[in-house]
Amino acid sequence: MADKEATVYIIDVGETMADCHNGRMESDLDFSMRYVWDKISTTVAAGRKTWTVGVIGTGTDETNNPPHDEGLAGYGNISILQEITAISMASVRELRNKIRPSSTSGGDAISAIVVASNMIELFTKKLKYKRRIFLVTNADFPVDDSEESLDDVATRLNELGIELVVIGVDFDDPDYGYKEEDKPQIKAHNEATLQNLVSKCNNAVYGTMAQAVEELSIPRIKSVRPFKAYDGDLTLGDAEKYENALSIHVERYFKTKRAAPPSGSMVVNRSEFGGPSQLTQDDDVEMGGTGLSAVQQMRNYKVNDPDAPGGKRDVEFSDLAKGYQYGRTVVPFSESDFPIIKLETKKQFTIVGFVPFSSYDPFLNMGEVGIVAAQRQNDESELALSALIRALHELESFAVARYVQKDGAQPQLFLLKPNPGIEDPFECLYDVPLPFAEDVRTYQFPPLDKVLTLTGHILTEHRLLPTADLNKAMSDYVDAMDLSKLGADDEGNPTEYAPIDESYNPIIHRLNQAIRARAVHPDEPIGPPAGILLRFSKPPEKLLDDAKSEIRALIDAAEVKKVPAKAKGKRSKKDTVKPLSGLDIDALLGQGRRTTISKENAIPEFKQALATASDDSTIESAVKQMGEIIKKLIQESFADLQYARAAENLRVMREELINLEMPALYNKFLTSLKSSILSGALDGDRREMWFKHIIGGRLSLITSDESDVSGVMAEVVTEFAK
Repeated sequence: MADKEATVYIIDVGETMADCHNGRMESDLDFSMRYVWDKISTTVAAGRKTWTVGVIGTGTDETNNPPHDEGLAGYGNISILQEITAISMASVRELRNKIRPSSTSGGDAISAIVVASNMIELFTKKLKYKRRIFLVTNADFPVDDSEESLDDVATRLNELGIELVVIGVDFDDPDYGYKEEDKPQIKAHNEATLQNLVSKCNNAVYGTMAQAVEELSIPRIKSVRPFKAYDGDLTLGDAEKYENALSIHVERYFKTKRAAPPSGSMVVNRSEFGGPSQLTQDDDVEMGGTGLSAVQQMRNYKVNDPDAPGGKRDVEFSDLAKGYQYGRTVVPFSESDFPIIKLETKKQFTIVGFVPFSSYDPFLNMGEVGIVAAQRQNDESELALSALIRALHELESFAVARYVQKDGAQPQLFLLKPNPGIEDPFECLYDVPLPFAEDVRTYQFPPLDKVLTLTGHILTEHRLLPTADLNKAMSDYVDAMDLSKLGADDEGNPTEYAPIDESYNPIIHRLNQAIRARAVHPDEPIGPPAGILLRFSKPPEKLLDDAKSEIRALIDAAEVKKVPAKAKGKRSKKDTVKPLSGLDIDALLGQGRRTTISKENAIPEFKQALATASDDSTIESAVKQMGEIIKKLIQESFADLQYARAAENLRVMREELINLEMPALYNKFLTSLKSSILSGALDGDRREMWFKHIIGGRLSLITSDESDVSGVMAEVVTEFAK
């Protein structure tokens, strides 16, 4: 993709664009702008200042373009809505207000293309740009159809290297399989004229809007530009000590890069502050005209000091020492210790050994793949690397190399796979980082075809082992659910149903879809996820219909039965669970009533105390003890190590008090806990426990929807969570 782009969108806003056609519930203009807004918002999201956008309206009530100002005829009702510039969120909002159906039937689309080409020529000059013009129209208005004019326009576009994309509402497209019935004669003539112009251009595309809108649901894969990560020698042996050591000058590039969803950022609404705020960054700069400013986080560090006010004293960051957790112990390191423990490395790429293909499992590939190629225009390196690649290929071996990208960088171990250029004409080495021993976890599972008894006997028939009928039913089911030939190619031949290049990450692309929708329509709800993202979330209906008999046979052979829903009854605090015999089981087993709860076994003992409680005071005592344990866990927690445990204790308390219909006890304790956390009374800043584990874990106040005896409404909970 070019570093610099200049794109101009020509949008037909004539009066007929406000009409709805062919069963659509939205106007032709709204239907077209779905495509235009998606393209523009993608450019905004990229945040590249060199990707510029201009917008022209044709069929506008007014006229605003240089050729008309110079007195040239044929350029009426054409307006430049935005000059070519780097587009921002503020520009998008301004365009939304400008792009409205007009009350005129003028405006020549061919003349608008001329205006757009002049804009691009004036903006890009002789610089290297990717130049494009998008024309969006329903072709209901007359256009200049003279061959001389079309030839002049096409010649001009070819000279400037401009790509022309013509997308029409309800245009006939045999390749897509669409044809509009009862098409007006003027529209059919204009379609033929625009198609004739496209055929005269060296780089032009002609299509129908229905296809363009349909393809919006297909995620866009970001192409990663080649990035040279290493430029140096690939060695085998120490070239400084041994004359026969191998040294090849190579270059390393990334083959694959991990895609990540867009990151969030904390912002503050500038309208809430009368002047500059210390929360905002330097100069209080607005973010893309949105009225928001990025939040600058500030951290304070405190240590215990009984002589200081409040028992704590502020310290500077420079006075702190870094610490690393080793088990339950924090090991501090001072600045003077770092030169001792830091590994001094130098830029290096050296082969340390070889392993056969058969000794390496593909699941060990746990990183991004790179390409190692010989230095360009270096015949000696190309010959030497080719010999190494072919030797590895013939011996069916991988090379293991130690890689240090630059001086002082952390060393890595790479597995080098030879690519001799047989299937792929590019001769190179593929590299992938090898995992550490801690990265590979091995688990032992009991065998599936036999049972080993404690005495060492082997049983081949057991209630836990599948029978012959179950094995056959499962085998038939797997064969019936085969996806390898369920799809179809362009010619209708069976093919893979779920190819790798059509399996998209739903998190990344759904988030991008939501960002684009919110950027253009901030007040409208976000639409449902694209169907292509949900395509593999469930088996195809055709496959399930074809495999009905195998599924039924498997259910019968496995004796699958529906588990009835567990009844969620509530018991009163006075309704203790009694056995059918009427005997006191606790008394028979010698177990007394639980009165104290320990920190080490809090949850079972808390439940036992509530189960054996005979009055309200006993329940209140158990809740008080559990609350003290929760506070102590939070207070003694190093960072967030004890937060999950405290949250689990709180969850059990909440569930039990809902069942006992005593939500007031929980709500009272949670209010007290919030005050302790936010005031810093629990030994420091524990707000992460409140927002992430309590509010984020849905452990807020018990509402009347959860317990009939609670008087807390949902609105109160929302305010309480702030």
